[in-house]
Amino acid sequence: MKIKKEKTEKQPPESAAGEHGKIVSILLSEGMVTEQQVAYALRIQQKLSAPVPIIEILKELNYINEEQIKTTIRSHRLSMRIGDLLVELGHLTEHDLKSAFSIQGEQKIKRKLGEILVERSFIDERKLIEVLSIQMGFSYLDPQFMNIDKELFAKAPSKWYDEHPQIPVRREGEDIIVAMIDPLDKHEYDAAKQVFGGGIVPAIAARRSILEAIKKTRRSLSGKTRSMVDPDSVVGIVDAIIMDAFRDGASDVHIEPLQERLRIRFRMDGVLLQYKDLPKEMAPALTSRIKIMCGADIAEKRRHQDGRIVFEAADVQLDLRVSIYVTLYGEKIVFRLLRQEATLLKAEDTGISPRLFQRFREQALERPSGVILVTGPTGSGKTTTVYSFINYLNNPMTCIVTAEEPVEYVIDGIAQCSINPKLNVTFEESLRHIVRQDPDVIVLGEIRDKFSAEVAVEAALTGHKVLTTFHTEDSIGGIIRLINMDIETYLVASTITAVIAQRLLRRPCAACAVPEKPTVGMLRRLGYSPADVQGCDFRKGRGCPKCRYTGYKGRAAVFEILMLDEYLRSAIINRKPPHEIRKTSIEQSGLITLLEDGIMKAANGVTTLDEVLRCLPYVHPPRSISELRRMTGD
Repeated sequence: MKIKKEKTEKQPPESAAGEHGKIVSILLSEGMVTEQQVAYALRIQQKLSAPVPIIEILKELNYINEEQIKTTIRSHRLSMRIGDLLVELGHLTEHDLKSAFSIQGEQKIKRKLGEILVERSFIDERKLIEVLSIQMGFSYLDPQFMNIDKELFAKAPSKWYDEHPQIPVRREGEDIIVAMIDPLDKHEYDAAKQVFGGGIVPAIAARRSILEAIKKTRRSLSGKTRSMVDPDSVVGIVDAIIMDAFRDGASDVHIEPLQERLRIRFRMDGVLLQYKDLPKEMAPALTSRIKIMCGADIAEKRRHQDGRIVFEAADVQLDLRVSIYVTLYGEKIVFRLLRQEATLLKAEDTGISPRLFQRFREQALERPSGVILVTGPTGSGKTTTVYSFINYLNNPMTCIVTAEEPVEYVIDGIAQCSINPKLNVTFEESLRHIVRQDPDVIVLGEIRDKFSAEVAVEAALTGHKVLTTFHTEDSIGGIIRLINMDIETYLVASTITAVIAQRLLRRPCAACAVPEKPTVGMLRRLGYSPADVQGCDFRKGRGCPKCRYTGYKGRAAVFEILMLDEYLRSAIINRKPPHEIRKTSIEQSGLITLLEDGIMKAANGVTTLDEVLRCLPYVHPPRSISELRRMTGD
């Protein structure tokens, strides 16, 4: 948002001292802004189509800066209510604040506003803590991983902590640092001062971290602390991590040693989310246990290692690929979860729009020969798409042979080979033998070099259908990379039938999704006006327990399908530059880009515009939504 200052302000405002909010009123009273400046900012605010806090407008006009705002809040923090502060800073709406107050008033047991805001998904707990720590100058602590001053802790009776969820952390000179959920709570501040004495310096911490620290310190004082490196305990913790990752639908598990703790995160719906933190002291035992499970060298701590775990528990069987990476603070471990019995998608359920899928099926998938490339970065769903096509082609009259590293889905009725270099079952060796198996369809896990590209092209020339994956940015990039591998252009043009580029975008959580009105900035980036998106069903999740307050649950695929016709074949043979090939594909061959398919899925509520702008490349201005509807049949 770029706002120009008004050149002159000769006349005094009619009502510059209206209801601006606590922060602006203090800024006015202390002379940091003038009434004329506030009045001008209010007039701009009224003209904006999307709501913008007046504080942000004053900052854009360079009337105030971030440090002045922080200083103002810090010096008056005990007179400011957290709810009003969140509204003024734009993290909460007036409507949500009133709803939270109503909920608070209806409850028999008085609860803090911050608890209600987080519990009812009005705001994420991290955002609440961020506002209080950064904007208000409070230190952010994670007391469950800190050495708590036991002498200070013992000053309060054990039951006192049940009524006052806060914990004294340490002394700093004459001050006592106390971790609190809400440092603005004067009642809690006074309670701490009464018990611990001295100068109380409140710091902010998550409720979970404070309660865990209280629990651990109580155990320590009572002499009942159990060793966290007990072998039985470590075995149970590793098994629990794997099972929880499986139940939560995680694709990867990251176990990362940091300076003061061991952080565990799950990759869910393509992004990393916090699972839990463990004491740093557990790292050696945990790492040793995982090394034993995956067959890695326990004694080796200076080199990177790989391994594999076949994990079985109850009715769960998982194939885990393990990577151990040596870092500054120890060995970082990443699991990749492969579900060999995962449910296969039907080809028509992958998310390709109906009209495009019909064209792809008729002109590529059901053709007797040719190469179908599925491209995209790691984790974009390429393998799932290829397997859905294999499942479509699988029948008693068709011989399908694969060479994969590793086999991720087990399909009855096809010959699947899992590459294992340790047994000399290499990719190159498998490709030499695969054409001798009298196949109708050949599936290559990935084109990784010139040799595998030549095998795919030669197999297509001899009448085979080839399905494979490729790592490129988009569909045009797949064609260009093959040419750069020194595959002759006439071979590329005559053997490639289709190139599919894809990405996975997060879906808005069905439990908390609400209609979303695109901001002016979003539309400007796409080249649209508000009139262009009339009738669209844009949605966005507010965040709830079911989606871990992310607002997203599950993922949907977006596609760019390049079907080679005579126009494109001619452009490839004549070695046209990439931008001309793309122009031909859009104008002559009906290509719908990744960005355009993402916009259509956002317009239908399948994903969000935030995801579209975050994940998809902008290589060509998108066409109008009405034209895209006509082309896709959505």
